[in-house]
Amino acid sequence: MYVTTAPPRRTLEFGLYRDGDNNLDEIQESTVDQAVAVSRRDPRIAFTVEDTNFLITDRLTTDDFELVEGTKRHEVVQDAKEMSDPTNLAAFVAHTLDDAERCHAKQTWIDLVDHGGGDGGGLETSDGHVMPMPELARAVAQGVALHARAHPEDAGRGIDGVVANQCLMATMGFADALSRAGVKYLAASPETMFAPGVPTSVAEAIAANENDPSAMAGAVVGNVMDTAYDAGPLGKFGPAAAFDVLDLDPRKIGSAEAAIKRLNDALVARARDSHARDEIRADTKAVDGMARISSGAGLPWRADRPAIEVYDRFASDARLGAEVRGDAAAAARAVRNIILGHRESRSFGPVDGTDYRDAVGPTIHMPTSRAQIDPWAPRVRETTNAFYRAVDAPALTRAIA
Repeated sequence: MYVTTAPPRRTLEFGLYRDGDNNLDEIQESTVDQAVAVSRRDPRIAFTVEDTNFLITDRLTTDDFELVEGTKRHEVVQDAKEMSDPTNLAAFVAHTLDDAERCHAKQTWIDLVDHGGGDGGGLETSDGHVMPMPELARAVAQGVALHARAHPEDAGRGIDGVVANQCLMATMGFADALSRAGVKYLAASPETMFAPGVPTSVAEAIAANENDPSAMAGAVVGNVMDTAYDAGPLGKFGPAAAFDVLDLDPRKIGSAEAAIKRLNDALVARARDSHARDEIRADTKAVDGMARISSGAGLPWRADRPAIEVYDRFASDARLGAEVRGDAAAAARAVRNIILGHRESRSFGPVDGTDYRDAVGPTIHMPTSRAQIDPWAPRVRETTNAFYRAVDAPALTRAIA
């Protein structure tokens, strides 16, 4: 008598895309070790892993494998892939979706592990450049399309969520770009993070709350913000000063974009008066940008300000007039509407006890001087994206910077 068994139905296929061709290689390798432990204790979760590192041999190689119930499968170690090539990221997304179809996973997420630079991009190359943010999102969409073409029977499957285990990626620009790529959720920090960063155990928080997005978001944020890494004599530290899970529903993102555009247009009109322009600039400057570290004065992300805090400040400034105040309040409400989960630190020890209570939700790139617009251009450009243009940010920048 022959007995056949159907493959187990997974709750989650989690793609771990780790680019270790830089100074984070050794410490961020723990995200892969965490994945092994998660897959061993939770059979609902399978991992598709692409790990480029120096750790297997004495040269840079890429380790591709699947993780199922703590066991590596189909492992191939080969010459290093260029992880910051959008074509390679697209192929990985397609591979992850192929694995998700094979194990009948209900959800598919990917985790991008490397340096990040907000709307400037992420997945740093070995020469210090990054993949521009719009290309990150475009590669995700291309990977979904590759899977659909190869597997028309599964063409409805997409990437449900992106975990950005990279600094500064909780931005309105990245949220907008991923939403257009069909992604439903973004889990990311608006600030710099401390490696190894987001623990891979967030996969368990996702799998345990597959039918409740709000509970999922709360569990993911709690998992990150309650994590403490042991740095030996330096003590313990958390990976993030603030962390968000954002709802990328196109209607919500569209409403936020429209509200921000109305506000920006009203600010540009109001800034024709020199006194009002000074007030707009002063209100904006009063909200600290990201990279709030004592040694970070020269970093470009000082103009990445928490959107809600900036808009609330405009809304409470009677000198700006009723129209601007009303538009600012509406923009703040629209941004709040995309936040599914959030926590921030009153005092984040690793960066001199800095207060992050205003770092709620995604950031916007809002320069107040010419030097802040794209200070690391052409290597990093935060203004070259569809969202920045769509909300008339270039006109506002010309008006106040």
